[in-house]
Amino acid sequence: MASQPLAALVLLLTASLLVAGADATSLEIRHRFSDRMREWAEAHGVAGMRWPQKGTVEYYASLARHDRALRGRSLASNFSELALADGNATFLEQNLEFLYYAVVALGTPKKHFLVALNTENGWFWVPCDCLQCAPTSNPIKYGQNVTFNVYNPTNSSTSRSVLCSDSICGNTCPGSNATCPYSVDYLYVNTSSSGTLVSDTLYLVTDDAAQQPVKAPVVFGCGRNQSGALLDTFAPNGVLGLGLGEMAVPSVLAAAGLVPDSFSLCFGADGVGRLDFGDRGGAGQPRTPLNMDGSSFYNISFTGIAVGNRSTAASFTAIVDSGVAFTYLSDPTYSTLTDSFHAQVQDTPHKPDPNLPFEYCYDVSGSTQSPNIPSVDLTTAGGSNFPVNYPLILVQGTTYCLSVVKNDGFNLIGQNFLEGLRVVFDRERLNFGWEKSDCYQASNSVAVPASAPAPAPAPAPAPAPAPAADSSPASSPDLPPDIEAPAASPPRSGAWRLSTMRRSFFLIILLLLTMAKL
Repeated sequence: MASQPLAALVLLLTASLLVAGADATSLEIRHRFSDRMREWAEAHGVAGMRWPQKGTVEYYASLARHDRALRGRSLASNFSELALADGNATFLEQNLEFLYYAVVALGTPKKHFLVALNTENGWFWVPCDCLQCAPTSNPIKYGQNVTFNVYNPTNSSTSRSVLCSDSICGNTCPGSNATCPYSVDYLYVNTSSSGTLVSDTLYLVTDDAAQQPVKAPVVFGCGRNQSGALLDTFAPNGVLGLGLGEMAVPSVLAAAGLVPDSFSLCFGADGVGRLDFGDRGGAGQPRTPLNMDGSSFYNISFTGIAVGNRSTAASFTAIVDSGVAFTYLSDPTYSTLTDSFHAQVQDTPHKPDPNLPFEYCYDVSGSTQSPNIPSVDLTTAGGSNFPVNYPLILVQGTTYCLSVVKNDGFNLIGQNFLEGLRVVFDRERLNFGWEKSDCYQASNSVAVPASAPAPAPAPAPAPAPAPAADSSPASSPDLPPDIEAPAASPPRSGAWRLSTMRRSFFLIILLLLTMAKL
């Protein structure tokens, strides 16, 4: 997808931006199945919850099925933070295809949208004047009493249409007085969103004691027509793009002078983390160049693989994708890593399980409590060491697997290889940085939360599953101020797609309870 020129947008942002001395934006990422989320549900008396058992075959198979379908805090000390106005928490929701979601507030008066975070591209859109959108309510899939908002430009006093005559529109218009169209395709076959571009206010606050408001005009898609997976449970309330592109929110905030054109994602153990706009990382963090090839992906190069006591030269490139739960490698890289790992493991290979996507699994034995499980590290272009803190997953307490899936044609560094790290996408300096972090403290701590088992004595916990391909829109009225906890949804099946849609819509409960406090 071609990016649109940004000149007009810069003027628009500069003219109407209300800032209170902010320079970075942070959101908190939470895994819906984390112990913290479980504690939250228990504390709030959320009934009818069916939490997937971490470490079961079903848990990991579901994550990989989602990845297959998609296929195809540390802050710099010079910056203060910004957060979305309605809170910095984001959540991973299994009911909605293992995507991460954040609450954004748009328009005047504010309307709240639960948007999926997507690093595949930079498009930001919400359901709007729908002709074909995902339903705004679905008791079976979303839960009882859950209704999403739909954006209506005529109901916002700060909304304006982007016209074909605006330089931001490019050369895709039928006439100068027409409204500028947009169309974005996603990795799923026949999955897209289209409509027209609008400009309106995105609400943020400084993430400090003062909590000063920041109003940032942004251009986004008024999504009238969705197709394919976007009509199902993929992001039924819109997508916030974090990929490359001039209209991506990181780009817009940078063009307005709010933050540098850089952001970080931190993935703590058990799936809790943060997203920070404007974060360039610490001065001493390792870095490697981003390979800019005109695509919307974040590609980096590697020169070696170290497994246990074996180091092997291995030249390959990979897409760093927070939108997939596991890491996908093609040959010869896959064989280089897995063969070396298998040769050094002393535990008994586990009988092949067709329900697991992993080829190398082992039965837990006494040796698992010793240093006999080899470590995994990668060497990036430039010679820096990229540590893989949690290369293993524990299945039902009796089996552990190397959580790498064989793929054809391309390599993806998924969220499991990012866990325990804060990774920085510096789009100005065109580099990718990382450092160990627990995501909870302002210091560059290498500790992880106590709930995360240490990787040496036992197989590491599940990487927090993540989003990737994309999202979908919705169609209906306003979020109710209060809502009861919905009952669990019945199951649904699909080949190498999310086949278990029977979890309670916990994420929406969190969202609506947050809304009720405003």
